[in-house]
Amino acid sequence: MSRVHVVTGAFGYSGNYIARRLLDRGHTVHTLTNSLRRNNPFGDRVRSFPFNFDDPAGLAESLRGTAVLYNTYWVRFNHRSFKHAGAVEDTLKLFDAAKEAGVGRVVHVSITSPSKDSHLEYFSGKAELEQALVESGISHAILRPTVLFGKEDILINNIAWMLRRFPVFGVFGNGHYKLQPIYVDDLAKLAVEQGESEENRIIDAIGPETFTFRELVEQIGQIIGKKRRIVSVPPTLGYWFASLLGTLKGDVVITREEIDGLMSGLLCVDSPPAGDTRLTDWAKEHADTLGRKYASELARRRNRLDAYADV
Repeated sequence: MSRVHVVTGAFGYSGNYIARRLLDRGHTVHTLTNSLRRNNPFGDRVRSFPFNFDDPAGLAESLRGTAVLYNTYWVRFNHRSFKHAGAVEDTLKLFDAAKEAGVGRVVHVSITSPSKDSHLEYFSGKAELEQALVESGISHAILRPTVLFGKEDILINNIAWMLRRFPVFGVFGNGHYKLQPIYVDDLAKLAVEQGESEENRIIDAIGPETFTFRELVEQIGQIIGKKRRIVSVPPTLGYWFASLLGTLKGDVVITREEIDGLMSGLLCVDSPPAGDTRLTDWAKEHADTLGRKYASELARRRNRLDAYADV
């Protein structure tokens, strides 16, 4: 049996970019997905299999003969339809299946500043998974990005969307907490490079620019020609406004936990950049389209047919 490269969520966001780079290198690519009916942008070049978390033997069988597994599977927040705890449980099953199937290497997408002691489930869950992968004995690379940006992005796009529609933009507190966005294709390039390595590594996958949140909003507003007054608001007030907007859009704009993680400085680390693409340069190239449409996390989860760029 020929060795293949398996990407979780190749019809989604970061997994799509990883799959494209693998195909460009001539690899055979399969994907594990919850969206078997979603539009396959790769045609017959990428074969899809269900996650089968409730069938460990079937999950292992779908990974048999895999050279490298690239794992992007996760959930952004707790919801009545999905939970962080469930994502942790399912990913542990995925790692167990990878070991059972004899997968050669796992490239796992995590988050900056994970900690099992964190009161934020996003960060404690990611830490638990990192530990499990390390202890599995499988050759691995763990990539720790902060915020991703690209044409299918949600956060940067929706900041631009709000700047286009409201005369004032509120930042939580003083807005001086920092983040280091990385271009999604730079993350994909890094993932594929690490798939070709044999060394166990943990890499902070950050971009070349560091912004305070206030600076990020200012830069985006200037680039899209919508320079707005930026005001500091109490985090609770900002959250309730975001909740109201989310109700109107049928989405979750941001959670209390995401605000806490952002304001706690968990999206900024003291490491060299792993990506080359500057957010400001990318935004200038896409200034005419950035933020024209609202990007809904829940709409993407409800719609299991259209590609992300079409949602």
